Amino acid sequence: MSNTKGITRKQLAVIEDLFAGEFEEQQVFEKHKINKRVYDKWLTEENFAGEFDRRIKSAHRQGELIIARFANVAATKLVELTTSENQETSRKACLDVINYLRQKTEPVPEDQPEAEKLPDLSPELASRLLTALAASE
Repeated sequence: MSNTKGITRKQLAVIEDLFAGEFEEQQVFEKHKINKRVYDKWLTEENFAGEFDRRIKSAHRQGELIIARFANVAATKLVELTTSENQETSRKACLDVINYLRQKTEPVPEDQPEAEKLPDLSPELASRLLTALAASE
């Protein structure tokens, strides 16, 4: 359990409702009878903002864990889609694989746009992607 010391029960209830995902932000404000100005003030308070940030980081970690668990399944499916009979699906899958590899292989220098960098592909993968792209044209 996170350290919620220094925030009120009402603030904690607002945070919990915001992260529960059952209501939109404005609905949470109405439920707890606060307005945007009060909420914005809370966000400047160290304890409230700290708890809010901890919840955000936790949510990101949980999402990354879910993605990591299914990354091999998603990658397998994406590579399978590169040979789809639907040319547009095949083309988009090839581009997604290339873009994924581009993001993972090397960082882009600050002075060079990301779109200009191309990843080093294994000869087998490059051949397969080029074959799928050629077949889709």
